[in-house]
Amino acid sequence: MHSLNAKSKPTPSNERLEAFKRAKSLNNGVSVSWLEQWWNKDALSVSHIKTSDYELLRTLKITTIRLPVAFEHFESTKIPVEKVFTHIDEVLKQCRLYGIKLIIDYHYGKINDNNYLTETPKVINSWLLLTKRYIRESPNVLFFEIYNEPPHMDPKVWKDAAYNIVTAIRKFDKKRTLLVGASNYNSIYELSRMERLADENIIYTFHFYEPFLFTHQGADWVGDQVATTGIPFPYNVKTYPAINPMVIGTWGENNYYQYRTDGNEQSVRDKLQIVKNWGNKYFVPIICGEYGVYRKYTEEDSRARYIKTVRQTLKALDIPGILWDYNTNFSIFNGEPNLNNLSGAMKDAIGYRP
Repeated sequence: MHSLNAKSKPTPSNERLEAFKRAKSLNNGVSVSWLEQWWNKDALSVSHIKTSDYELLRTLKITTIRLPVAFEHFESTKIPVEKVFTHIDEVLKQCRLYGIKLIIDYHYGKINDNNYLTETPKVINSWLLLTKRYIRESPNVLFFEIYNEPPHMDPKVWKDAAYNIVTAIRKFDKKRTLLVGASNYNSIYELSRMERLADENIIYTFHFYEPFLFTHQGADWVGDQVATTGIPFPYNVKTYPAINPMVIGTWGENNYYQYRTDGNEQSVRDKLQIVKNWGNKYFVPIICGEYGVYRKYTEEDSRARYIKTVRQTLKALDIPGILWDYNTNFSIFNGEPNLNNLSGAMKDAIGYRP
């Protein structure tokens, strides 16, 4: 009964050791996110990733593509699932060709505390279609991330939903390694409070955008909390901007003053150590499924310093990391993805050596 008590350090199962090995292989990844863009009317009419992109990823030694897909949206707007699958098939084919791993990620589900009884079966239906379609794909190459960023909800309710999704997939596919995160948007804090699932073949995922005030400065979809822009990383008393009046009275006000202690490498390390400790406690593999910086208002060198800090800290803690994202508003490139649009600081940040 190796799943009962993690503290007594029983011998891990072969499945668990396999999951560790696969997690390690997912390092140096990037999310390629056009199939999650439900607001983009061209999302399914053109392929937003070309042969030259795969060549570039290989040059940059990117070993993993995480592919977020807005399955729920496509289904509710009556888009034939085959149309979506055609794109996934193509990405998978190219990944095989270029020796890149692929994570298919269920993005923008609607599960919450009130509707999980009706929404969870919808998620399961999508996964059963995917599971049966890709049953022959090597579990060393293709991974399933069961659900992106479950909202701020009762962790027990989410764990129950996650368990049901995993169990449904397992009826057909025993070998696939699944990625599962915690509620509150794949929060490190929720994950550190979660008990692991009984399934042995799971990698636990979390998203890391701390300090949020820096990584999401000026992001209009977040709201007034992040209206202060020009925030440097690390914190610098000389260049720290005055607070934007719109922030006052929101949680962003507290974060603004907190940044003096949060905006540095040590704070990033301390926070990532929290999830590392959790992974050690249960002896389960963990992965940082997203990290990155919103481009629009953030100075290039600060972005590069932050990405380098997170990347190197993850590496030191032996946690694989996946950047968000390849070619939209968190991109590491200044313009179209190519080497000329990658600054010297950013090349250094991602460890690119020609």
